[in-house]
Amino acid sequence: MFSSVRRSLAHTTLLALGMTAITINPLIVSIPASAQTITQSNTSNFSDVSANYWAQPFIQALAERNIVAGFPDGTFRPNQAVSRAEFATLIQRAFNQQPVRQLGASGFTDVPANFWASEAIREAYETGFISGYPGNVFRPNQQIPRVQAIVALSNGLNLTATGTASGVINDLYADASAIPDYAVSGVAAATQNNIVVNYPNLRQLNPTTSLTRAEAAALLYQALVRQGQVQPLTSNVTAANYIVGGTGTTTGGTQGGNIVALAASSNSFSTLTSLLRTAGLTDVLEQPGPYTVFAPTNEAFAALPAGTLEQLQQPQNRELLRRILQYHVVPGQLTANQLSSGQLTTAGDASVNVRVDTANNQIAVNEARVVQANIQASNGVIHAINEVLIPPNLTGQQPQETPQAQAPGAVTPGRATRGGSSYIGVAGNVGLAGDSAVSRSNFAVISKVGLTNNLSVRPSAVFGNNTTVLVPLTLDFNPREVEPGVVQSFPVSPYVGAGVAIDTGRGSRTGLLLTGGVDVPLGDRFTATGTVNAAFVGQTDVGLLFGVGYNF
Repeated sequence: MFSSVRRSLAHTTLLALGMTAITINPLIVSIPASAQTITQSNTSNFSDVSANYWAQPFIQALAERNIVAGFPDGTFRPNQAVSRAEFATLIQRAFNQQPVRQLGASGFTDVPANFWASEAIREAYETGFISGYPGNVFRPNQQIPRVQAIVALSNGLNLTATGTASGVINDLYADASAIPDYAVSGVAAATQNNIVVNYPNLRQLNPTTSLTRAEAAALLYQALVRQGQVQPLTSNVTAANYIVGGTGTTTGGTQGGNIVALAASSNSFSTLTSLLRTAGLTDVLEQPGPYTVFAPTNEAFAALPAGTLEQLQQPQNRELLRRILQYHVVPGQLTANQLSSGQLTTAGDASVNVRVDTANNQIAVNEARVVQANIQASNGVIHAINEVLIPPNLTGQQPQETPQAQAPGAVTPGRATRGGSSYIGVAGNVGLAGDSAVSRSNFAVISKVGLTNNLSVRPSAVFGNNTTVLVPLTLDFNPREVEPGVVQSFPVSPYVGAGVAIDTGRGSRTGLLLTGGVDVPLGDRFTATGTVNAAFVGQTDVGLLFGVGYNF
């Protein structure tokens, strides 16, 4: 009986998630005229691409090279989604790579020999850009997600990430948790090679949304820059501002706030912001300046020896902390294209060594690497780096220890886990069996509080005549792609766990709670969740929770 209920619950959960995805993503429709998207008018004067359109430089350049084309009515339709077949055709036109594998004589089962893009699909596969799906299918008419297009370019150009791939994407993208496991290395490599273009928000990759024709032009242009076939956009071109890690004057952030305000608003610099307050340097960096700040990310500070941060924040080490932080600040504003190899004198009267690799568009400061350049503030510019800079005149000095100082613990309540952000929200409960609030249709309050990278506690309360409180400890898993057939794929983060259920009626009985479900990111601020709860309080109470949480 219980086994059949669980099978029903799993089916119901997947069905509900599928219906949610359908409301967000359009159905994939096979368009017989797909070939026209690539082969019609090749003029670069498209009526729907104005001179100030964000992707105009990318589109114009590729149209002049006959890589992209418009429609017979003179439009380009920049916001139209691109199918996998269309993207394969764009790859065929843009690159001239040597085959690295062979497609079987029969090809893909869903790509007939007379299909308009069959040769382009074969070439894109054999040159290593695009792969098929299990069952020897290609799904040519499926809209290609942005993450697939980025990984395709990374694979076809044989790019590799330097450093930790997960660290790269976590530093740069607010929605890094939505990137599927298989794509992490490819996205990191493409990012480090300046191929990724995010409009309008640099920190929002939107990995599972469908690639548009404008976005395809931007990615392909940057891939051609990487190959040396076209020139990089100059920093005074607005489109350069949306190249992740590029050379635009505002690349990497938004204008308006001062350096301290921008650092405080970013999830990547929360440790730096806290240390600036402890050292009493916030007032300085809020002055007109201007300043150039080489800002270590949270991961850079976390890589310091255990206990170092705690020691530096002790009152007796305040002056030492000030000297370290001042070593990251250079008077004057120097954007990425203004930096050159050589020595720069910092606010602490010590020099840092800057190395600019123009061939690979990379910048190093001492042993640290700039992972995000040109975060523009009202009083200067921030360059994110992946290591903490240590002044040379501090060699041999150590923070003074105190008896209270302890190594940082692994448990940090409220942190994000590998399954995504912590959140608090509301839900609807669908009862399936039993006699408590869990077994009836009720309103609920839900939450997720991350404890470690793997574990969360998820307190919730299902309201009814006898409100039931659920307190499970869950094991969170990495996001993974779900492709429910005709609907665009989307990421889900599974979790399973156990805990205690408290029935506040009938003498406040308690019992074992078993739980499992999935979190689905809805952008940077919200998370949808679906949970199966089985509470063993007297009877076996089974219910489904479907809700939305606000990330914190």
